[in-house]
Amino acid sequence: EPPADFICPITTEVMSDPVTAADGHSYERSAIERWLATKSTSPLTGEELEFTRLFPNHTLRRMIRQWQEA
Repeated sequence: EPPADFICPITTEVMSDPVTAADGHSYERSAIERWLATKSTSPLTGEELEFTRLFPNHTLRRMIRQWQEA
């Protein structure tokens, strides 16, 4: 069973390309990009996002890969 932090809140699947949004939460890149194409709110909180730029979450990606290889 994967740790909860490894699961994208949009897809409910283990992330392969996690990014962090302005709400401080991590999402699968393709899923949050689709979300932001039509919305400017956080999928988790519903609050308006200050900006829509996404940042790679290298640490989370590394942790997921280590878990998958174990």
